[in-house]
Amino acid sequence: MNIGSVVRCATTFKGTGDLMTALLLGWSNKHPDDLAKAAELAVSSLQAVLQRTLDDYKTAGYDPQSSSLEIRLIQSQDDIRHPQIKFKAENYS
Repeated sequence: MNIGSVVRCATTFKGTGDLMTALLLGWSNKHPDDLAKAAELAVSSLQAVLQRTLDDYKTAGYDPQSSSLEIRLIQSQDDIRHPQIKFKAENYS
């Protein structure tokens, strides 16, 4: 399965692996027979959280490239619960 290209940035984030695992587990539980849907929701949620994190740090005047960023989970609750699907899963043939 391919989810497509994702946004890249020149910084590092703390906790993305744990968050991706939790999101995929949670969405897989909600959609047990549709791994593609669960993956789309998990990746879209993660990308929204990372974008919000970058935006918050920039708004506060921090250089996102200067250090590892703590992800903004609390501020991203709506993006996690109701992600806008921007990345579609494709089956390899």
